[in-house]
Amino acid sequence: MPSRWRDAMSHALYGPGGFFVAGTGPADHFRTSVHASPAFATALLRLLAQVDAALGHPDRLDVVDVGAGRGELLRALVGLAVGVSGEPTRSGRSGLIPARAGSPETPTPAASARPLGEEPSSGRVRPSLAERVRFIAVEYANRPEHLPEQIEWVSEIPDGITGMLIATEWLDNVPLDVAVHTEDGWRYLLVDPECGVESVGELVDAADLDWLTTWWPSTTSPPTANGDSSAGLTETGPTSGSESGFRAARPAQGSSLTARSRPGCPETPHGDCPETPHSDEGRAEIGRTRDEAWASAVQKIERGLAVAVDYGHLREGRPVDGTLTGYRAGRQVPPVPDGSSDVTAHVAMDSVASAGAAVARCAYSLVSQAEALRALGADGGRPPLSLAGVDPAGYVRALAAASAVAELTDPAGLGGHLWLRQPVGIPFPPAVAR
Repeated sequence: MPSRWRDAMSHALYGPGGFFVAGTGPADHFRTSVHASPAFATALLRLLAQVDAALGHPDRLDVVDVGAGRGELLRALVGLAVGVSGEPTRSGRSGLIPARAGSPETPTPAASARPLGEEPSSGRVRPSLAERVRFIAVEYANRPEHLPEQIEWVSEIPDGITGMLIATEWLDNVPLDVAVHTEDGWRYLLVDPECGVESVGELVDAADLDWLTTWWPSTTSPPTANGDSSAGLTETGPTSGSESGFRAARPAQGSSLTARSRPGCPETPHGDCPETPHSDEGRAEIGRTRDEAWASAVQKIERGLAVAVDYGHLREGRPVDGTLTGYRAGRQVPPVPDGSSDVTAHVAMDSVASAGAAVARCAYSLVSQAEALRALGADGGRPPLSLAGVDPAGYVRALAAASAVAELTDPAGLGGHLWLRQPVGIPFPPAVAR
C-alpha cells in the first residue's frame, strides 16, 4: 500500500529487519570518508584537541558518534588514542595528535620532554586526553562483536554532552517526505515500498509548506527574507566553486564499493515501474525532519562542538529533480524502500545549520570537506623529495598518506561534502582554528 516517503524510509531503514538495523552494516554497501582513509579520523582527533582546549580540558571529554554504523569511526579514534599495549599514547608534540600527513616526525628534545598533561608553571600533572575521553556510539543496531571496550553503545543521544558530537553521513538517512509541485501547489509523493512506484498524494500540511516556502521555493516563488542562510550566523560560507546541489552523472568508483558522495542516476532501472511523477517545477525533499533531528542533537550538548559531515546543497542551488537514490552491495540503485538497500537524499545544509544555530545561539561554520581537512592539516600535499634521501621508508609512507588524503579532499568526490560545525557554549575561534 502506498505511503508517504517519510514513513516508508523510516520502516525500510530502521524498522525490524531494516537496512541499518539488520545484517553486517552499511560498510558492505557503500563507502564514506571514514572508510576511505585513516586521515579522516586523524583530522577529527585534531579538531577534538581544539575543542578540549576550548573547554579548558574537562575531567570528562565526550565523543559521541551519531549514526555510528558498526563503530568504524570510533574504532579508528580509539586506535589513535590508545597504544597497542592498551596504555594511552604519549607524545612530546601535542598529546594524542599524530604528525600532519606528509610531514616527518619532529623529535622532542630530551631536555624539554615531560609527561603529557604536566603544567610547567605549577608542576601539576593533568590527566591526558586519552585518560579523559569517553567514546559513545549512537546506533539502533545491536552492539557489534569485538568492539573495543572503551566504546559505549547506546540507541539514543545522551544528555549533557561535554565535548564533541559527530554525525558523518547521518542526516542524509533521517527519513523525510518528498513533494512534487502541481498546478494547485506542493503535494506529497506516495511510494509503494515493494517496487518504488510513486503517485501523487494530498497537499502538504502547513508546517511543510512553510519549510518549502522558506528553504525550497519553486521556480515561480520569489526569494524570501528569512530564506537567507547568512542572516548574521554563517562564519564561513561554502566555496563559490562548489557543485553542491547538482546531481552528478554517477558517483566515482573509488574502490569495490561506491563512494557515497553525490547521488546521480542509478545504473539500472527498477523492473517495469512506471515513470516517476514529474512537473516542470520539479520535486523537493522536505528537510524539516532533518532540521528537527539536528536541533535535537545540538540541544543535547551542554558545552562543546557539534559536527555534521554530509553531501548537501544550499537554497540558491536546490536540485530541480531532487537527489533521492539508493545503494546496495557497492552499487547505486533506484530508491526502493523495501529494506534491502540504503535510501538516501542530499541534505539542505543551510536549513539544518539555521535550526542548530537557533538552539545553540552561536554562529556556525559551513565549509567544504576539502577546506575543513586542509585546515586540520590534511592537505594531500606530496612530502618533500629531500625526505627520500634521509628516510626512504618514511617518504614512501608519507606519499601513500598524501594519496589517501587526496581522495578525501577531491572536490568532485568526498571533498565536496559539507562540514557544518556548531559550537555550543565555547569560544568560536578556538573550535575552528585554522
